[in-house]
Amino acid sequence: MTGSEAPSSFRLVYAPGVMPDKWVRLWNERQPDVPLTLTQVPAGTAQGLLLSGDADAGLVRLPVDRTVFSAIPLYTERTVVVVPKDHLVTAADEVTPEDLADDIVLHPLDDVLDWEALPGRPALERPATTADAVELVAAGIGVLVVPLSLARLHHRKDLTHRPLVDAPESSVALAWPENATTDQVEDFIGIVRGRTVNSTRGRAQQQAPEKPRRAGREGARKQQAAGRPTGGGRRKGTGGSSKNPRRGRPRRGW
Repeated sequence: MTGSEAPSSFRLVYAPGVMPDKWVRLWNERQPDVPLTLTQVPAGTAQGLLLSGDADAGLVRLPVDRTVFSAIPLYTERTVVVVPKDHLVTAADEVTPEDLADDIVLHPLDDVLDWEALPGRPALERPATTADAVELVAAGIGVLVVPLSLARLHHRKDLTHRPLVDAPESSVALAWPENATTDQVEDFIGIVRGRTVNSTRGRAQQQAPEKPRRAGREGARKQQAAGRPTGGGRRKGTGGSSKNPRRGRPRRGW
């Protein structure tokens, strides 16, 4: 996409739990003339919005379809189990799936973890959202396993969480349609990768100017034509020659 075709704003979607504040702040500092439109969307809908052209890029949870998306993995979150504060597992620093064998482990429909087999006992029904599942945990109906950021997002004073080992983890990536790598996308890639504003990577206008080449023989000839010494010849009138290298004061006329 050329500069004249660039959109008037950069549209960024992000999944719940992702914290884009730092990157948004840097964008606003570096691109004051291109507003960034930030929208939180359910994790399962972000890819559809990107493909439909309703967003330019997204901070999404992996996996994504790599046949149509480009993606830059950013970080992987630790998995935790959310429980009431008086639950038995709060006595431990970390929990194993076996520790949840007697618990009802809620499995919301918007779960972002890729389970082969969910630990514990299944609930009669799956909650519609993670927020609904948190309410059920607070009511004493079961426990919930989520990435750490979602436990913090839905924090309640009557609930706590513990790390869950030997569990799937969720990774966050910057993703965009492979055939829609715009100048704005390139700029945001530079921000999330920590490039400085003067980085030589990315857009053409940010590339460093080409260093001047050293003058070779052609340059020397041009200097001679302009009447400038090239540095290799001997100046006239220096009081010496190749036959008589002695130098001294010039004699006065008789």
